Amino acid sequence: MALKEVANKPFARRNFLKITGMVGAAAAFSASLSACSSDSSTTGGSTGAGTGTIEAGISYALSTGFDPMTSSGATPYAANMHIFEGLVDLHPATREPYLALAAAEPKQVDDTTWEVELREGAKFHNGEAVTVKDVVYSFERVLDTKNASLFAQFIPFIKSVKAKGDNAVTFTLNYAFPLFATRISVVKIVPQALASKDQAGFDASPIGSGPYKFVSATKDDKIVFEKFEDYNGKYPAAASGMTWYLLSDAAARVTAMESGRVQAIEDVPYLDMDRLESKATVKTADSFGLLFLMFNCSQKPFNDPKVRQALHYALDTDSIINTALLGNAKAATSYVQESHPQYIKAGTVYTHDADKAAALLKEAGVDSLEFELLTTDTSWVKDIAPLLLESWNKLPGVKVTMKNLQSGALYTDNVDSGKFTVVAAPGDPSVFGNDLDLLMSWFYRGDVWPKTRFRWNDTAEYKELQKQLDAAVKTEDENKAMEAWGKAINIVAEQAPLYPILHRKLPSAWDENALDGFQPLPTTGLSFVGVGRKA
Repeated sequence: MALKEVANKPFARRNFLKITGMVGAAAAFSASLSACSSDSSTTGGSTGAGTGTIEAGISYALSTGFDPMTSSGATPYAANMHIFEGLVDLHPATREPYLALAAAEPKQVDDTTWEVELREGAKFHNGEAVTVKDVVYSFERVLDTKNASLFAQFIPFIKSVKAKGDNAVTFTLNYAFPLFATRISVVKIVPQALASKDQAGFDASPIGSGPYKFVSATKDDKIVFEKFEDYNGKYPAAASGMTWYLLSDAAARVTAMESGRVQAIEDVPYLDMDRLESKATVKTADSFGLLFLMFNCSQKPFNDPKVRQALHYALDTDSIINTALLGNAKAATSYVQESHPQYIKAGTVYTHDADKAAALLKEAGVDSLEFELLTTDTSWVKDIAPLLLESWNKLPGVKVTMKNLQSGALYTDNVDSGKFTVVAAPGDPSVFGNDLDLLMSWFYRGDVWPKTRFRWNDTAEYKELQKQLDAAVKTEDENKAMEAWGKAINIVAEQAPLYPILHRKLPSAWDENALDGFQPLPTTGLSFVGVGRKA
C-alpha cells in the first residue's frame, strides 16, 4: 500500500503521524512527490550554477570519522548530510521528508512489506553507479549486530532487505510500522565495494552520492568539500565548494563571522548575540537539544535512583539558565521540550529543592559524597558547569570537582571504559528525526547508551521501559500509544540514569548578502543543502 493510500486508514496514517510529530512532514512528503518525476531535470539535477565557495564556522570538534554506519558526532553528521543520501531524506532545516535516492514514494505492498525504486542515473563520487546491491548492503551492515551501529536501534522493525530486479528493493518487516517511509532516512547508502573492503579507510575518506564530495579533513582545523558535478538529485550543490572551519572556541567563531572570514556560524554565544546582530542575521530556534546528567549506574552510590534524583533536585536550573544562557533555554519538565508535538509532562519534575535533595541523600544512606564531574569542552557547557558545582557543593557532606574534556576523549577514554561517575554533556538526536520513538530510542534502546555508557540495562525498570516503548510504536490505537509513551517518560524521569536538565534554544548567524536560501537549524550543526553563494 502506497503512502497516499495509507491516508485512507485514519490511525495508521493521520493519527499516528500526528502523535509522532510527523503530520506536517508527511504532508510535505506527499506534496513534494507531485513536484518530482523520474526526469532528473525536474528534481533539481539541471539547476544551480554552483559558483563561489561557502565558508562556515562549526562549534564542535571532529570527534569521529564519517562512515554513516558508525558516525554520530555533531560535526561529521552535519558533513554527512551533504556527502551521503538515504532513500528518503529529511531536509535539515524544515525537517520535511523528500525523495533522495528513491525514484518514487515507498510503496506499501501489505502490512509488513514495502518496496522502493532507485533513482535512475545516481552515481557515487568515484563515478560508479548506485545499485540495489549497495542499498541492500547499506541496510544489512547497519542491522548486523557485529557492527554495533548506533542506528540499528532506529530500525528494529526491518527483518530483511532484498533486491527486486535491478532497480528496486523489497523490505520485509518484523511488524507493521507506520513511519517506515520516513524512518528509513536514518540509513545512508554507501558503495559496497569500498566500505566492505576497507572500513577504516572509508571512515576517514568517505564516498557518497550526495551533492558535495569530501576532499579532506584536518582535526581541529577544517573540512573541505567540492561540488559533485554528476549529482542528479533534488538538491544539487549551489556552490563550487565549501570549507568548514572547526572553531570550538566561541570567541574565534564570533571573530570569524565579524571579519567576514566565514558566511555562517552555528552556536552563537548568547553573550555575543546582540553585538553580532550589527554584522549579521542572528536567529534562535527552539530545539530538543539538551544538557543531560548521566550517571554510572554500576557504581555506588549512583546505582541508587535516590542519589541521582538528589543531584537533579539540588540544581537551581532557572538561575543557571538565566546566568549562563541569558534565558535561552527552558528547564526540563519532560524528556522532550514543551514545544514538541508529543510533549507529555513527566510525573517527576525536578524543580529546585535543596532540602529534598539532602533528604534523598540521607534516605539513600549517603552522609558524604565526593565525585568528579566530567563535561565536554563545548563553550556553553563550560559556562554552565561551574554553576552545577555551585549548587551541589551547597549540600551538606557533598564535594564535587570538575574536568572539561573534548567529546571524543570524554566518551572513548572515560565513559565507554566505565571510568566515570557523573557526566554533564549535550545531546541532540533530533538531527536523525523528530518523532518520540526515535528520540527515546537513541538514549534508551540498544547497547551503546544503556549498557556501555550509563550501565542501567540490567534493571527491572529498563525492561519495563522497553515494554512500553514497544507497546507505543506497535499499537494502532492513539490513546494506547500515548499512554505507553507517558509511562516510558515517567520511568526515565523517575529513574534518571540519563535525563535532561534543560532544553536550549539554538542561535545561528549568517550573512544574508553572501548566502542564498540559508536557514537556521532546530538541531545541532549547519546545513547548506540547497544554499547558494551570492556573488
